Amino acid sequence: MWTKRSLWLVSTGLVLFAQPALAQDAAAANDAGEAIVVTGYRASLDLARDVKRQSTIIQDSIVADDIAAFPDLNLAEALQRLPGVAINREAGEGRRVSLRGLGPDFTRVQLNGMEVLGNVDSPQDSRGQGTRDRAFDFNIFAAELFNRVDVRKSYSAEQTEGGLAGTVGLFTARPLDYKEDKFAISASGGTNSLTKDFQPRLTGLVSKNWGDFGILVSAAYSHRKTREEGFDTYRWRLNSANGSDISGLTQEEQDKINSGTLRFARGNRLSVWDSTQDRLGITSSIQWNPGSNTHITLDGLYGQYKADRFETHLASRGGGGSTWLGGGQTFAGVTYPASTINAIEWNDQNEVTYLDVSGGQTATETRVQNTKNTFKQLVLSGDTGITDRLTFRFLGGIERSSYDMPVDDHFYTEAYGDVISDYRGGNYSLVNTYGWDTADASNYHAHEIDISSSYQDTAFDNVKGSLEFELTPDDKISVGGEWRRFENSGYKRKTDDALLSDFKSGAVSADISDYAKVYNGYSGQSWVIVDYDKALEALGVNRADYLTTKSSIYSVEERTGAAFIQYDWNHTLGSVGFRGNLGGRYYRTDIYSAGVGTLNDSSSLIEAKSRYEGFLPAVNLIFDVNDSLVVRASAAKNINRPALSALAMNGSVSIGDTDATTGKREISVSTGNPNLKPYKSNDFDLSVEYYIGHTGSLSAALFYKTLDGFIVTKTATNVTYGSTGLSLDLADGLTAATEVASYSRPINLGKTDLWGIELAAQSDFTFLPAPFNRFGASANFTYVDSKYDYSTVYSGGTNTTLEGLSHVNANATLYYQDARFDVRVSGNYRSSYVYSAAPVTSTLGTDQDLSGYEGTLYVDMAAHFKLTDNIQLTLDGINLTNQAEKQYSDSTKRLYVVTRAGRTIMGGVRFEF
Repeated sequence: MWTKRSLWLVSTGLVLFAQPALAQDAAAANDAGEAIVVTGYRASLDLARDVKRQSTIIQDSIVADDIAAFPDLNLAEALQRLPGVAINREAGEGRRVSLRGLGPDFTRVQLNGMEVLGNVDSPQDSRGQGTRDRAFDFNIFAAELFNRVDVRKSYSAEQTEGGLAGTVGLFTARPLDYKEDKFAISASGGTNSLTKDFQPRLTGLVSKNWGDFGILVSAAYSHRKTREEGFDTYRWRLNSANGSDISGLTQEEQDKINSGTLRFARGNRLSVWDSTQDRLGITSSIQWNPGSNTHITLDGLYGQYKADRFETHLASRGGGGSTWLGGGQTFAGVTYPASTINAIEWNDQNEVTYLDVSGGQTATETRVQNTKNTFKQLVLSGDTGITDRLTFRFLGGIERSSYDMPVDDHFYTEAYGDVISDYRGGNYSLVNTYGWDTADASNYHAHEIDISSSYQDTAFDNVKGSLEFELTPDDKISVGGEWRRFENSGYKRKTDDALLSDFKSGAVSADISDYAKVYNGYSGQSWVIVDYDKALEALGVNRADYLTTKSSIYSVEERTGAAFIQYDWNHTLGSVGFRGNLGGRYYRTDIYSAGVGTLNDSSSLIEAKSRYEGFLPAVNLIFDVNDSLVVRASAAKNINRPALSALAMNGSVSIGDTDATTGKREISVSTGNPNLKPYKSNDFDLSVEYYIGHTGSLSAALFYKTLDGFIVTKTATNVTYGSTGLSLDLADGLTAATEVASYSRPINLGKTDLWGIELAAQSDFTFLPAPFNRFGASANFTYVDSKYDYSTVYSGGTNTTLEGLSHVNANATLYYQDARFDVRVSGNYRSSYVYSAAPVTSTLGTDQDLSGYEGTLYVDMAAHFKLTDNIQLTLDGINLTNQAEKQYSDSTKRLYVVTRAGRTIMGGVRFEF
């Protein structure tokens, strides 16, 4: 728990941290007249510092001094170095960005001035497999394609509304960024400690200038394998013996089990997630300045990210939802005896920490996925001086992206044997000891196949323009408008439990010997999986026969018109510079949502329309107290649009049997809600920035937000069927007045507030004797706090921190740089956070009141050695400590998922001419 004293100690430490920069400033003053040339990582820090200082809003930036010189291999990993930024990782690689305690869905991402709406998914179900939201997946693009990233934390009227947490602006290189023609190419290769493969990365850039006209093309390609391995449970549940033989236990142990007060892991697994990934990114840019006051740029970007995934588990399939427990089972004419509990232990929380079972039901899972994420963008932007005082600025662009998963299949086998599960090593510990050969195919039989595919498409069109009139050299007024169209659609095809009844009855042989193989990829344990293609051939399965019907069909379209007016000034108040902006933005959004309502095999199209509008005032004030001290204050209203899955008008109807007494049928309805309104916020920011010498700086910021309109799923009882918006044709006898016992849909409900503090410092150590004067460091610390009483939303919910909010984010980088060599080591810490505050319940009680992640500390490094002015060697290390990702179940932090992704080392060479 961070107290006010803790925060004071951290802030004091950062102040002391920057003291060497004062000496640096003095040294620079003593060397007046000496030219200072800064390159490499120091140059990136200096450029970013200048961008921050000149900004008219509160923002932080990362600037690469050249193409392929970005300080990290992944954009998300680079962003986590900035104050207030946290990321989530998949297979050790950064995927999505959270800003100032709010989740990825609250952070807007723009690419060359146009919003980016990518599709997101995860290989793990516990992390939101197949999620549809507005968050951008940063792994689609290599960092080498970009030379600047801005994180805008305060809002101004000229900005597109949305991104309640802030806006991340990505910028690719342009030809007129360079004074001369340029050619650069870099090649690197490396490996990961788990995959032990060769991972090539190639980047190239060609830029040609003809004075006021230039063309640039760059490309980046990478191929790599990733692996996450670990162990997990299916949550924990109150349970009893479920038919298992407990006669061999003591009477006390039998009584305890029969009391139903013990909580068993519902199942556990040894797990591996493998992926082979290919990433290709291509950018192009044409710049033309036909006159001194006219600038036109055409930017194009293409990105493709392909992943062929393989996933396998050695898992329990206990009856009644408890590990290894269950009565006798009959399969393919064979009856297996009930399992026997030989020994059991539990802790003070009545959680079973040791379980010795004979005849436990075991399964292996072979899962294959093929995914492809494609992104295309074309943006035309520019400005022209209509008169000496009137400037017209414009942007028009189109984006298209798709996320295809044509194969997402599971093949399950089953076996029975003796096993001991031992959780006594702590909250994140599991050791399974098997009393049978898990690598012998004769111990298994085929159980079932799940076959599915899914597809998503996103389209975004954007046109905006503004007129900027210079009232005086220090005053200007801008008016502008914007039109946007955003559409997201998708569907699935799936069949679960294919061949289950045939395997069970013996109509199809459950013998897997013709297509079984042994998986040895998990450290210390082997088990039987299937060669999936060979299995389908042996069983005569044609996937297309099981993928004939579309389901989960949806389409959401938003059309938004907006207009703004903003006044900017740059004056003095006495001896203090005073600049800033003041304005307001009006927006109106029309939503069209279509989906399919389903009842068993029947379905019908559902359509709905809605509209909302609002006005967002904003003010940013900057006081340049002196050459070193800048004070900023801002206040604004902003919004965040609802998640796509909440707007999608999918629906389902469940109709029970007719009640003999009332004559009524029990009807339950679940739908999306296109009438949702956006989240709303009132934002207040205050920051102080102190700039020291050529590279040093100190900054502190306070921020406060009031948040209203949280979107949650709420269940209403005894409403009319007509209020659901579903078709009357789904079932016979339905009318608008038919009573619905249970109606679940997302609604706007609840408000809270959020506050935080950000502290940052950077400095060179020029006051130290050589060679230590070549060292430098940067560090930042963010504390955020916000809570929400989820019991007002969910039955059994708790009062806890907002989903996705880490109280503490901290970064530190130590670097060394001389004329030919530079190296840096960076550490990023993110404290624990709640992933989902929705409780999971069963007829036996609550499995978990919430789930979340433990804190992490990732350590990375990068080094560069300049052989000549044109040739540079590079070395990068990612996740040097092989940090584990630990996901917990319930606020008591029971084991849910623990994985590691290994260390990655990359070495390469870069040529520049």
